[in-house]
Parts: sequence; structure tokens; C-alpha cells
Amino acid sequence: MITGIVNWFEKKADKTKDQRTAFGIFAGIVGLISNLLLVIGKFSIGFVSGSVSIMADAVNNLSDMISSLVTLIGFYIAGKPADREHPYGHERFEYISGMFVSLLITFVGFQFFLTSIDRIREPKSIQFNWVLLVVLLFSIGLKVWQGLFYKQVAKKIDSNTLIAASKDSLNDVFTTITVLASTAVEGLTGLKIDGYIGLLIAVYIIYSGIQLIREFVNELMGSRPDQKEIDQMKAFLSGYQDIVGYHDLLIHQYGPNQIFASVHIEVDDRWDLNHAHQIIDQIEYTFKKQLGVELVCHVDPVNLYDEEQQMIHKGIKKIIKEIDPDLRVHDIRLVTHKDVATIHFDLVVPSKFRLTDEALQKEIQEKIVLTIGIYQLTITFDHNYLL
Repeated sequence: MITGIVNWFEKKADKTKDQRTAFGIFAGIVGLISNLLLVIGKFSIGFVSGSVSIMADAVNNLSDMISSLVTLIGFYIAGKPADREHPYGHERFEYISGMFVSLLITFVGFQFFLTSIDRIREPKSIQFNWVLLVVLLFSIGLKVWQGLFYKQVAKKIDSNTLIAASKDSLNDVFTTITVLASTAVEGLTGLKIDGYIGLLIAVYIIYSGIQLIREFVNELMGSRPDQKEIDQMKAFLSGYQDIVGYHDLLIHQYGPNQIFASVHIEVDDRWDLNHAHQIIDQIEYTFKKQLGVELVCHVDPVNLYDEEQQMIHKGIKKIIKEIDPDLRVHDIRLVTHKDVATIHFDLVVPSKFRLTDEALQKEIQEKIVLTIGIYQLTITFDHNYLL
């Protein structure tokens, strides 16, 4: 059924518009309508039965409804093209709308935490009826469907916002089951646990809100790219036969579809400028076409034939590998000025490395004197967290 709805919408959607935006707005509308039905049903039975846990669950669905509305608005604004004020587009607004929803969820959780504490202090009986049972069972079924729907659309358009909505919907199933269980317990045993169940739901809502806040803060600050994306870029660059190598791959995003990267490309220093430019243009074009990434390349000429340069190159590589195989070295070059020979290179150091930069440079300098010769040393340390 869900696949049929998604396929139907894909056929009916306006092909002139961005499909990701169209699907995001569609998911927001579906969520808005389904959550509205749940809010009306649960508020009604919660008011009639006097259950604070059902009312808490209803407000949780109300926050879900507002989340759907904000998601709808977020996808609409995120789909707007770049303009003078926002030259990289508006896709990050999806993260801003998600942050707003997360703060709202957390606020609602704190409010019902206080309400549940009051109900524990002054317990009240729940008025059970069959309508209550039917509404809660309907709620469970609808939330399961909603979660699976969000999950399928999220997979189709690669949306972290909808993945979070899917998890939230499926987690709501367990909260409603818990509410149903508390009602059944009171009906069978007379134990008034409604306040305690409401407290558990409130804690869950607060926890969910904080987790979502953390996730969207990371997105807005600029989190580490997906490892699969990094591996795809590395595999493409490593397989390009015309270049000597590459280093300093940096990736940053302005939304799910606005990915930018920069990299240093090592080329034979005998190439003329026009040939190097042609190769770089090919790499950038293919990156955009195959990976959807706007790549900017910096050319680093490498001396492949000078005997002293090659001796130093091999010696430095060997020293670095002996110190730690996780270290990466690039841009090795020998510069002689006024009879002073200096070895320059960049060293990529993994996070939480055992030595400080100063201690590492001292150890490398000592090994160079012992194995290569008397040279000055200049190291540019690069702490790259993409490795």
C-alpha cells in the first residue's frame, strides 16, 4: 500500500519541480493529516476518561502534527533556488526547521513531566470504555503505517529529517502501547499507575527532543560527511591514472544536495599549464556528473626524476611509516637557498595521536639526520578528521 502511494505520487508529481522538495512536502502533508486525526481522537478520550497519560500521548501527537507542518514549510523553503542573499541555496533550512521541532518536543516533555508529578501526588481513576480501546488500537496501527511511510520516502530522497520522523513515529507506537497497558492494569487490578506512565512518557519525550537537538546542531555546525560518500570520492581519485596522487580532501555541505569539496592533485611537474588545467577540468566535471559534488582542485607539481629528490622522497616515506603507519605524508620537496637545504612536507596526523606535533617533529628530524643526511626540516601538520 505504501509503495503504491509513493509510486502514485511520483507519477503525478510536477516533473518541472525538484522531486526531493515535492516528496518532502507530500510527506509533510500526509503526516499533518494523520497526526491531526490522532490528536482529535486522543484528546477526546483523554478528556472523557481523565487519563493524564493519554493526554500526554495526545500532546505528543500534537507536537508531531506541528513537526509535520514545520517539515512541510522546511522542505518548501529548502527547495527555493539560490539567490543574492543565499548564494549556496536554502537547503540548510531543513535543519533549522528540524531544530525548531526538536525544541518544541523538549518543551512539551518538560510540561508533561510536571503534570505527571502532580498526578502521582493526587491519583485519579481512569474511566475505561470500549471507545478508548478502539481509538488507542487505531492510533497504534496508524503510527506504524506513518513510520513505514516516512521511512520509504526518506530512503527515496535521502532525508535525515524524514528518517528522524520515521523513528519518532515508530517510537510513538511503544508509548501508546504503554498507555493502553496502564489503562488495562487499572481496570484489572485497581492500581492507579496513570501518573507514573505519564512520567515515563514525559521522560521519553524529553530524551527524544534532546537527541534531535543534538543531531540538528551537528548538521548546522557541519558534521562529518557520510563515510560512504568519502569512500566514493577517494575511490574515484585513486583510480584516476593520469595523476600522481592526491591529498587534503575537504568536504562541506550547505544541505543534503549542496555538497562542495576541495582537493590537492599531485601531477608530474613536467606538464605544461594547459595540460594540467585540462586534466583538472576533467576531474571536476566527472565529480559533478557522477557524484553530484562541486569540486575545486589545487595543482601540486611533483618532481619524479631528480635523483636527490627521489632519494629524499623515499627516505621520508620510510621514516613516517616506521613511526606510525597511520601517518600520511605528502608534498615532499627539497628547497635550497643560500647553500641551506631544507626538506618541506605536509604531515596528516590522525585524531588523538600519541605524540604532540613538537615531539613528532623532533623524532622525524633525528631519523632524517641518521638515515638521509643533514637537512633543515619544515613540517606543516594537518589534523584531518576525514581519515
